[in-house]
Amino acid sequence: MELRQSRYPSDLTDQEWAILAPLMPQPSAAPHRPRENPWREILNGIFYITRAGCAWRMMPYDLPHWKTVYHYFRLWRKSGFLEQIHTTLREQTRRKAGRLPEPSAGILDSQSVKTSGKRGVRGYDAGKKVKGRKRHLLVDTQGLVLGVKVLPAHLTDAEGGREVLEGARGLSKRLSHLFVDGGYKRRFEEWVRRTLGWTVEVVRRPDANFRGIWWPKDQPLPEDLEEEVRKRTRGHRGFVVIPRRWVVERTFAWLSFNRRLNRDYELLPESSETFIHTAMIRLMVRRLAS
Repeated sequence: MELRQSRYPSDLTDQEWAILAPLMPQPSAAPHRPRENPWREILNGIFYITRAGCAWRMMPYDLPHWKTVYHYFRLWRKSGFLEQIHTTLREQTRRKAGRLPEPSAGILDSQSVKTSGKRGVRGYDAGKKVKGRKRHLLVDTQGLVLGVKVLPAHLTDAEGGREVLEGARGLSKRLSHLFVDGGYKRRFEEWVRRTLGWTVEVVRRPDANFRGIWWPKDQPLPEDLEEEVRKRTRGHRGFVVIPRRWVVERTFAWLSFNRRLNRDYELLPESSETFIHTAMIRLMVRRLAS
Protein backbone atom coordinates (compact mmCIF):
# COMPACT_ATOMS: atom_id res chain seq x y z
CA MET A 1 0.00 0.00 0.00
CA GLU A 2 1.41 3.38 -0.99
CA LEU A 3 1.41 6.24 1.48
CA ARG A 4 -1.24 8.91 1.00
CA GLN A 5 -0.39 12.22 -0.62
CA SER A 6 -2.75 14.25 1.57
CA ARG A 7 -1.77 14.73 5.22
CA TYR A 8 -3.58 15.41 8.48
CA PRO A 9 -2.04 17.42 11.35
CA SER A 10 -1.87 14.22 13.41
CA ASP A 11 0.14 12.31 10.77
CA LEU A 12 3.76 11.36 11.43
CA THR A 13 6.42 13.23 9.50
CA ASP A 14 9.38 11.38 8.00
CA GLN A 15 11.61 12.49 10.88
CA GLU A 16 9.07 11.33 13.46
CA TRP A 17 8.52 8.00 11.74
CA ALA A 18 12.29 7.42 11.71
CA ILE A 19 12.15 7.51 15.52
CA LEU A 20 9.19 5.13 15.83
CA ALA A 21 10.06 2.67 13.06
CA PRO A 22 12.74 0.76 15.04
CA LEU A 23 10.24 0.25 17.89
CA MET A 24 7.56 -1.40 15.75
CA PRO A 25 7.18 -5.23 15.45
CA GLN A 26 9.60 -6.70 12.94
CA PRO A 27 8.37 -9.11 10.24
CA SER A 28 8.56 -12.78 11.12
CA ALA A 29 10.94 -15.09 9.25
CA ALA A 30 8.18 -17.72 8.94
CA PRO A 31 5.95 -17.62 5.85
CA HIS A 32 2.96 -15.37 6.43
CA ARG A 33 0.45 -13.27 4.58
CA PRO A 34 1.92 -9.87 3.65
CA ARG A 35 0.52 -7.00 5.70
CA GLU A 36 -1.60 -4.70 3.54
CA ASN A 37 -1.25 -1.55 5.70
CA PRO A 38 2.15 -0.17 6.76
CA TRP A 39 2.73 0.39 10.48
CA ARG A 40 3.06 4.10 9.83
CA GLU A 41 -0.49 4.29 8.48
CA ILE A 42 -1.86 2.23 11.38
CA LEU A 43 -0.27 4.68 13.82
CA ASN A 44 -1.57 7.63 11.81
CA GLY A 45 -5.07 6.20 12.20
CA ILE A 46 -4.69 5.84 15.97
CA PHE A 47 -3.26 9.35 16.28
CA TYR A 48 -6.12 10.73 14.16
CA ILE A 49 -8.75 9.22 16.46
CA THR A 50 -6.90 10.53 19.53
CA ARG A 51 -6.55 14.07 18.21
CA ALA A 52 -9.90 14.45 16.37
CA GLY A 53 -11.99 12.66 19.00
CA CYS A 54 -14.36 11.12 16.46
CA ALA A 55 -15.89 7.64 16.53
CA TRP A 56 -13.89 4.77 15.05
CA ARG A 57 -16.43 4.35 12.24
CA MET A 58 -15.93 7.98 11.19
CA MET A 59 -12.28 7.52 10.28
CA PRO A 60 -11.49 9.06 6.84
CA TYR A 61 -11.43 6.68 3.89
CA ASP A 62 -7.86 7.55 2.91
CA LEU A 63 -6.65 6.04 6.20
CA PRO A 64 -6.73 2.27 6.77
CA HIS A 65 -10.16 0.79 7.47
CA TRP A 66 -11.34 1.60 10.96
CA LYS A 67 -11.69 -2.09 11.86
CA THR A 68 -8.04 -2.66 11.03
CA VAL A 69 -6.87 0.33 13.08
CA TYR A 70 -9.11 -0.61 16.01
CA HIS A 71 -7.86 -4.22 15.84
CA TYR A 72 -4.27 -3.08 16.40
CA PHE A 73 -5.27 -0.53 19.04
CA ARG A 74 -7.07 -3.27 20.99
CA LEU A 75 -4.26 -5.79 20.44
CA TRP A 76 -1.57 -3.34 21.58
CA ARG A 77 -3.66 -2.23 24.56
CA LYS A 78 -4.02 -5.79 25.81
CA SER A 79 -0.35 -6.66 25.21
CA GLY A 80 0.96 -3.40 26.66
CA PHE A 81 2.87 -2.64 23.46
CA LEU A 82 1.88 1.05 23.31
CA GLU A 83 2.89 1.47 26.94
CA GLN A 84 6.30 -0.04 26.12
CA ILE A 85 6.76 2.46 23.29
CA HIS A 86 5.70 5.22 25.68
CA THR A 87 8.32 4.16 28.23
CA THR A 88 11.09 4.03 25.62
CA LEU A 89 10.23 7.47 24.25
CA ARG A 90 10.04 8.94 27.75
CA GLU A 91 13.58 7.78 28.46
CA GLN A 92 14.79 9.22 25.15
CA THR A 93 13.00 12.51 25.83
CA ARG A 94 14.61 12.78 29.26
CA ARG A 95 18.05 12.10 27.77
CA LYS A 96 17.52 14.83 25.18
CA ALA A 97 16.61 17.23 28.00
CA GLY A 98 19.93 16.42 29.69
CA ARG A 99 18.48 14.20 32.39
CA LEU A 100 18.91 10.59 33.41
CA PRO A 101 16.48 8.10 31.83
CA GLU A 102 14.91 7.30 35.22
CA PRO A 103 13.49 10.08 37.41
CA SER A 104 14.15 10.45 41.11
CA ALA A 105 10.98 12.40 41.97
CA GLY A 106 7.35 12.24 40.88
CA ILE A 107 4.25 14.42 41.17
CA LEU A 108 0.84 12.87 41.80
CA ASP A 109 -2.55 14.39 41.07
CA SER A 110 -6.00 13.53 39.68
CA GLN A 111 -8.55 14.96 37.25
CA SER A 112 -12.27 14.22 37.18
CA VAL A 113 -13.88 13.99 33.73
CA LYS A 114 -17.42 13.33 32.58
CA THR A 115 -18.29 10.12 30.78
CA SER A 116 -20.47 9.68 27.71
CA GLY A 117 -23.71 7.71 27.58
CA LYS A 118 -21.79 4.51 26.84
CA ARG A 119 -22.00 1.89 29.57
CA GLY A 120 -19.03 1.26 31.81
CA VAL A 121 -17.80 1.89 35.34
CA ARG A 122 -18.28 5.42 36.67
CA GLY A 123 -18.94 7.28 39.88
CA TYR A 124 -19.80 10.70 41.29
CA ASP A 125 -17.15 13.10 42.53
CA ALA A 126 -19.04 15.13 45.13
CA GLY A 127 -16.21 17.66 45.47
CA LYS A 128 -16.04 18.53 41.77
CA LYS A 129 -19.71 17.66 41.15
CA VAL A 130 -18.73 15.46 38.21
CA LYS A 131 -20.33 12.14 37.28
CA GLY A 132 -17.78 10.05 35.48
CA ARG A 133 -14.24 8.86 36.04
CA LYS A 134 -11.09 10.17 37.64
CA ARG A 135 -7.67 10.10 35.97
CA HIS A 136 -4.84 9.60 38.40
CA LEU A 137 -1.47 10.65 36.96
CA LEU A 138 2.06 10.23 38.24
CA VAL A 139 4.47 12.43 36.27
CA ASP A 140 8.15 13.32 36.54
CA THR A 141 9.40 16.87 37.08
CA GLN A 142 9.29 17.42 33.29
CA GLY A 143 5.59 16.54 33.14
CA LEU A 144 6.12 13.20 31.37
CA VAL A 145 3.75 10.45 32.47
CA LEU A 146 5.20 7.73 34.70
CA GLY A 147 1.94 6.02 35.64
CA VAL A 148 -1.76 6.39 34.94
CA LYS A 149 -4.89 4.83 36.37
CA VAL A 150 -8.49 5.61 35.38
CA LEU A 151 -11.02 4.79 38.10
CA PRO A 152 -14.61 5.71 39.04
CA ALA A 153 -14.84 9.33 40.15
CA HIS A 154 -16.20 8.54 43.62
CA LEU A 155 -12.90 7.01 44.72
CA THR A 156 -10.70 9.39 46.70
CA ASP A 157 -7.36 10.73 45.55
CA ALA A 158 -5.62 8.58 48.15
CA GLU A 159 -7.30 5.37 46.94
CA GLY A 160 -6.45 6.10 43.32
CA GLY A 161 -2.96 7.22 44.21
CA ARG A 162 -2.24 3.91 45.86
CA GLU A 163 -3.21 2.03 42.71
CA VAL A 164 -1.02 4.25 40.54
CA LEU A 165 1.97 3.85 42.84
CA GLU A 166 1.47 0.09 43.11
CA GLY A 167 1.72 -0.13 39.32
CA ALA A 168 4.76 2.16 39.24
CA ARG A 169 6.59 0.42 42.10
CA GLY A 170 9.16 -1.26 39.82
CA LEU A 171 9.25 1.56 37.30
CA SER A 172 12.43 3.24 38.48
CA LYS A 173 15.06 2.34 41.02
CA ARG A 174 15.84 6.04 41.45
CA LEU A 175 12.28 7.15 42.20
CA SER A 176 12.23 8.00 45.89
CA HIS A 177 10.40 11.31 46.41
CA LEU A 178 6.77 12.30 45.82
CA PHE A 179 5.08 15.70 45.59
CA VAL A 180 1.33 15.75 46.39
CA ASP A 181 -1.35 18.27 47.28
CA GLY A 182 -3.49 18.52 50.38
CA GLY A 183 -6.04 16.05 49.00
CA TYR A 184 -3.75 13.18 49.95
CA LYS A 185 -4.32 12.64 53.63
CA ARG A 186 -1.80 11.77 56.31
CA ARG A 187 -2.60 8.05 56.08
CA PHE A 188 -1.56 8.12 52.41
CA GLU A 189 1.76 9.71 53.34
CA GLU A 190 2.33 7.03 55.97
CA TRP A 191 1.41 4.29 53.48
CA VAL A 192 3.92 5.61 50.91
CA ARG A 193 6.70 5.79 53.47
CA ARG A 194 5.94 2.37 54.92
CA THR A 195 5.23 0.49 51.67
CA LEU A 196 7.53 2.13 49.15
CA GLY A 197 10.12 3.76 51.37
CA TRP A 198 9.70 7.12 49.57
CA THR A 199 9.62 10.57 51.09
CA VAL A 200 6.45 12.64 50.60
CA GLU A 201 6.16 16.42 50.38
CA VAL A 202 2.73 18.03 50.56
CA VAL A 203 2.77 21.26 48.53
CA ARG A 204 0.03 23.68 49.60
CA ARG A 205 -1.12 27.11 48.49
CA PRO A 206 0.43 29.97 50.47
CA ASP A 207 -3.04 30.93 51.69
CA ALA A 208 -4.28 27.36 52.24
CA ASN A 209 -5.06 27.94 55.92
CA PHE A 210 -6.69 31.34 55.42
CA ARG A 211 -10.47 31.17 55.74
CA GLY A 212 -11.09 34.86 55.13
CA ILE A 213 -13.00 37.41 57.18
CA TRP A 214 -16.42 39.01 56.81
CA TRP A 215 -16.49 42.75 56.23
CA PRO A 216 -19.12 45.07 54.70
CA LYS A 217 -18.49 45.53 50.99
CA ASP A 218 -18.89 49.30 51.01
CA GLN A 219 -16.47 49.92 53.91
CA PRO A 220 -12.66 49.86 53.57
CA LEU A 221 -10.62 47.53 55.75
CA PRO A 222 -8.80 49.11 58.69
CA GLU A 223 -5.04 49.14 58.35
CA ASP A 224 -4.52 46.52 61.04
CA LEU A 225 -6.93 44.07 59.34
CA GLU A 226 -5.40 44.77 55.92
CA GLU A 227 -1.99 43.94 57.32
CA GLU A 228 -3.34 40.74 58.92
CA VAL A 229 -4.85 39.58 55.61
CA ARG A 230 -1.60 40.34 53.78
CA LYS A 231 0.41 38.44 56.39
CA ARG A 232 -1.81 35.35 56.39
CA THR A 233 -2.03 35.14 52.60
CA ARG A 234 1.62 36.15 52.09
CA GLY A 235 0.45 38.55 49.44
CA HIS A 236 -1.27 35.80 47.39
CA ARG A 237 -4.98 36.04 46.70
CA GLY A 238 -6.70 34.39 43.74
CA PHE A 239 -4.70 32.35 41.20
CA VAL A 240 -1.29 31.19 42.38
CA VAL A 241 1.35 29.14 40.57
CA ILE A 242 2.09 26.42 43.11
CA PRO A 243 5.62 24.98 43.04
CA ARG A 244 5.86 21.50 41.51
CA ARG A 245 2.09 21.01 41.31
CA TRP A 246 1.84 23.21 38.20
CA VAL A 247 3.84 20.56 36.31
CA VAL A 248 1.13 17.88 36.51
CA GLU A 249 -1.56 20.48 35.78
CA ARG A 250 0.32 21.32 32.60
CA THR A 251 0.30 17.63 31.66
CA PHE A 252 -3.49 17.57 32.02
CA ALA A 253 -3.56 20.62 29.73
CA TRP A 254 -1.41 18.77 27.15
CA LEU A 255 -3.90 15.91 27.19
CA SER A 256 -6.83 18.27 26.69
CA PHE A 257 -5.53 19.20 23.20
CA ASN A 258 -6.67 15.71 22.17
CA ARG A 259 -10.44 15.78 21.82
CA ARG A 260 -10.76 12.08 22.54
CA LEU A 261 -9.62 12.90 26.09
CA ASN A 262 -11.84 15.94 26.72
CA ARG A 263 -14.49 13.48 27.88
CA ASP A 264 -14.22 9.78 28.65
CA TYR A 265 -15.92 7.98 25.75
CA GLU A 266 -14.51 4.52 26.47
CA LEU A 267 -16.30 1.43 27.67
CA LEU A 268 -13.16 0.17 29.43
CA PRO A 269 -10.99 2.37 31.68
CA GLU A 270 -7.99 0.52 30.20
CA SER A 271 -8.81 2.06 26.81
CA SER A 272 -8.79 5.52 28.39
CA GLU A 273 -5.36 4.81 29.86
CA THR A 274 -4.09 3.69 26.44
CA PHE A 275 -5.35 6.88 24.80
CA ILE A 276 -3.39 8.86 27.40
CA HIS A 277 -0.26 6.90 26.51
CA THR A 278 -1.01 7.47 22.80
CA ALA A 279 -1.37 11.23 23.30
CA MET A 280 1.94 11.37 25.16
CA ILE A 281 3.65 9.25 22.49
CA ARG A 282 2.59 11.78 19.87
CA LEU A 283 3.84 14.67 22.00
CA MET A 284 7.20 13.07 22.79
CA VAL A 285 7.99 11.92 19.27
CA ARG A 286 7.36 15.46 18.05
CA ARG A 287 9.84 16.78 20.63
CA LEU A 288 12.46 14.19 19.69
CA ALA A 289 12.15 15.03 16.00
CA SER A 290 12.44 18.78 16.51
